[in-house]
Amino acid sequence: MSDMKGIASNFFEACETGKGWDGCKDYCLENASFSSHAEPLLEVSTIQGYADWMQGVCGLMPDCDYEIRSLTVDEENKHVSFFALFSGTHTGEGGPEPTGLKGTVDYVYALEFSGDKIKHLTKVWNPHYFFKQIGWE
Repeated sequence: MSDMKGIASNFFEACETGKGWDGCKDYCLENASFSSHAEPLLEVSTIQGYADWMQGVCGLMPDCDYEIRSLTVDEENKHVSFFALFSGTHTGEGGPEPTGLKGTVDYVYALEFSGDKIKHLTKVWNPHYFFKQIGWE
């Protein structure tokens, strides 16, 4: 039996705390793919691109945090899914003028494995709901 749960959990922690690709690459295939129908991520096609994007998000919201609500491991189909709550206050520099407003939003990661490495990540979330809370819309 593989350690998909442990690998996925370590990847999730690294990605969601802004470690960027350097902190995530050991858990992924070199050219691991990424997809999301959320507008800010439509052009991102690799986990490397997504991990680096999240690093930027964590810079804009230095207090960003997450709470895992559910973690599901499907050994047969080689998938691990996280249902989580992301929160952060827009106080950091480097993007729009900091608003000082806090937002929270539910999201889902669906990770697909090849052997003991992540080969694809799909992220499902509603950025517009979050952006309104932090004053970007």
